[in-house]
Amino acid sequence: MSIFSDKLQIGKHQLKNRAFLAPMAGITDAPFRSLAVKYGAGLVVSEMIASASLGTGQKDMLRRLNNNSDELHKNNMPHVVQLSGNEEEWLELAAKIAKHAGADIIDINFGCPSKRVTTGFAGAALMRKPDKALRLIEAVTNATELPISVKMRLGWDNDNINVLEIASLAQSAGAQMIIVHARTRQQFYKGKADWRKVKEVVEALEIPVIINGDIIDENSASLALKQSGAAGVMIGRAALGRPWLVGQIGAFLEEEDAPVSPNIEQLGQVIIEHYNAMMSEYGEKLAIRIARKHLRKYVECSSVKITKEQMQNLLTNTNANQVISNISQIFNSKNSVAA
Repeated sequence: MSIFSDKLQIGKHQLKNRAFLAPMAGITDAPFRSLAVKYGAGLVVSEMIASASLGTGQKDMLRRLNNNSDELHKNNMPHVVQLSGNEEEWLELAAKIAKHAGADIIDINFGCPSKRVTTGFAGAALMRKPDKALRLIEAVTNATELPISVKMRLGWDNDNINVLEIASLAQSAGAQMIIVHARTRQQFYKGKADWRKVKEVVEALEIPVIINGDIIDENSASLALKQSGAAGVMIGRAALGRPWLVGQIGAFLEEEDAPVSPNIEQLGQVIIEHYNAMMSEYGEKLAIRIARKHLRKYVECSSVKITKEQMQNLLTNTNANQVISNISQIFNSKNSVAA
């Protein structure tokens, strides 16, 4: 029997399990989210969308907003849109645009450590401005009745761990779920996530708290939940090259049969499916370039045998049909077994 007595819910949405795919700019586009859902993820979140850019009709932000995943519809998965920004007017407008475009849940980003984002006093920089953070959450909750979650860090640095304060303010403003990456902004992705520091947040709040950071498999997910007392886990970088990982962890936590990692030939078909979906999402010229980071990680996360020349050709070829042919040749039964 699962350690949880019931299903996790946010707003009217009952979630399949308690393992979520983290929002990652340049990674969790519709094609990648679709694969994660297909393999059983409990929830997936869009790439971060800059509210001001969305409000002015910036093309890439509009693309990030759209939910082009048949898998989400087929699995009755809520469409979660993550917004960032530091001005109430733009976040309010972006929330309304997101709802009109079909968003079911809005996540507010207080966690991105990128210098480009924090220099604009958005993302994790808002951990330094509790009053401002509160006004931004209120702007979104006043703009829409959609459920709101807030993703944050422990604080700006080790001398300013204020996650409990920010999370409490978010709850008071109407947020229905909190996600905590258990590092400070100044850590970026270095060092170890401190899951224990999230426990006081879990104990103080009435809404669910999800733990994020260094969750790479079933064992780390179990330990993170044990140390934090959180209601679920969010998996980020570990899912790159393994879109089935989130579903495997989710099924493990629910003590259900988990999706099996594809064998090497099946993996080739998964990659080709992903590649073709990216062609549809971006157009061939842009997709060829964007797909390279995914192709590299698929190779690295498998035990496929590949020469330097094959890797170079896979990552530099500018003809989509030739890339697909390369994938088929690399991922076949003669080249070992996928991990």
